[in-house]
Amino acid sequence: MTVQQVEELKKKGYNPREFYEKNAELRQCIDAIASGYFSPQDPTMFHHLTTHLLEHDTYMICADYEAYIKCQEKVSELYQNPEEWSRMCLMNIAAGGKFSSDRTIAEYAREIWGVEPSRDKLRAPYENPQSEQDAIEQGI
Repeated sequence: MTVQQVEELKKKGYNPREFYEKNAELRQCIDAIASGYFSPQDPTMFHHLTTHLLEHDTYMICADYEAYIKCQEKVSELYQNPEEWSRMCLMNIAAGGKFSSDRTIAEYAREIWGVEPSRDKLRAPYENPQSEQDAIEQGI
């Protein structure tokens, strides 16, 4: 779903059960999980998950299910063409630099915590085990 679709659905009032009732495949999936099919040793193991999906569904999984399946079918089809698959993978990797975790963490440190991140490498715990043991024993 696009951001606009999500916002429209929130305004209208999102009821995940409506999507569950309208989509037989989604209903079959949720019912299988709820029945204990995937957890026969504890059939109620995923009860909280299925209840949450049908009553709250914070991430609108039920609403997005059909579009997700269609997209996954396109991905599966594309995977059959190794040259195009590889090209698209490389393009995705190249475009991912903007979303690096290092950049995100650095921004978080600056903007949320008001600190400047350090690039200093920390010593691994095993690099000097005897001096660490001595420090522990001395209470340092």
